[in-house]
Amino acid sequence: MVGPSLIPFFFFFINLLSFSQSLEASHCSIKGLPLVRNISELPQDNYGRGGLSHITVVGSLLHGLKEVEVWLQTFAPGSRTPIHRHSCEEVFVVIKGSGTLYLASSSHKYPGKPQEHFIFSNSTFHIPVNDVHQIWNTNEYEDLQMLAIISRPPIKVFIYENWFMPHTAAKLKFPYYWDEQCLQEPQKDEL
Repeated sequence: MVGPSLIPFFFFFINLLSFSQSLEASHCSIKGLPLVRNISELPQDNYGRGGLSHITVVGSLLHGLKEVEVWLQTFAPGSRTPIHRHSCEEVFVVIKGSGTLYLASSSHKYPGKPQEHFIFSNSTFHIPVNDVHQIWNTNEYEDLQMLAIISRPPIKVFIYENWFMPHTAAKLKFPYYWDEQCLQEPQKDEL
C-alpha cells in the first residue's frame, strides 16, 4: 500500500515522465509519437495564406511515411489554393461545405481555360500527376473542409500566376510551406 506522503511524489513522477515523452516527440520527429492521435491536438497553421487551415494528419517528414501523406485542409469562404501542379497523384474527400475545382491538362504549353467541377460534402475526386488545378471555396456561407491524400511526398509544387502562364515559367516551391521546418536534406526526384 502506498502511504499518503508518497502520492504527491507518484503524480510528480507520472507528470515528469509525460513531459519527457512530449519533449522527445518534437514537431519533426516520429520518436515518441503515439500510434493513435487526436486530430484536434495536431499542429495547425495557415502558412501565411489567409482563410486556410492546414493539418498534416500523417506524413513523410512528420511521421516517416514513404509513399503517402494525408492532410486535413479547411478553406474559409472565398479562399482558394494557388493555381498549381505537382508530380504526384492527389485524392480529395470533401468532408463539409462546397466549392469549385478548376482543372486543366498539362499536355499543352500552358494550362489554358480550366474545366470547372462543382465539389460538395461527401464527394471525392482525384488530380492526375502534373495536371494544373485550383480549389476554391465558392460557398460564401460555409467553410470547405477536405482530406487530401497525396502520393510520393514531400511534394514539389509548381505555382502559376494565371491559367495562360507557360509550364516552363511556373515557379517551383520546394520544400512546400508545411515541409520547410522538417526537411533535413534534399530529396531525390524519381521522375
